[in-house]
Amino acid sequence: MPPAGACGALWGCSVAAKRYKHHKRGTGKFVQLREYLQASEAWATMRPGPRALYVEIKRRFNGSNNGSLYLSHRDAAIALNVARNTVAGWFRELEARGFIRKTAAHYLGPSGIGQASLYALEEETCDGKPATKGFMRWKQKTESPRKI
Repeated sequence: MPPAGACGALWGCSVAAKRYKHHKRGTGKFVQLREYLQASEAWATMRPGPRALYVEIKRRFNGSNNGSLYLSHRDAAIALNVARNTVAGWFRELEARGFIRKTAAHYLGPSGIGQASLYALEEETCDGKPATKGFMRWKQKTESPRKI
């Protein structure tokens, strides 16, 4: 007799396999960094801090909320265990290299509570428009030799 749950062609059982349970949650969430993104010059020359911030922003992407990704500087600093001022430069670097785009600027709400900026990932479609992938066009500036 085959072990429990081992029915199949190997054991010659005629019992059909159990159907997949759709109510199961699966293995959990993950962040996919595509090969072309990692092979780009913009990614290869970027420091580890902005890379970690990009992963943190992409964690908030669920497949349909591009353009309304919310991550304040304070939340990013806590998540990455750095100072808020440090994170501000990383946001600017990601925007300059074409990885993210600001879709709505931060503002002070009517009740006096600040609202963080909203971002879009440039590698994903946003509002029905195709991905721009600005990071693929980014080139590192080469400095000309100094004249003495």
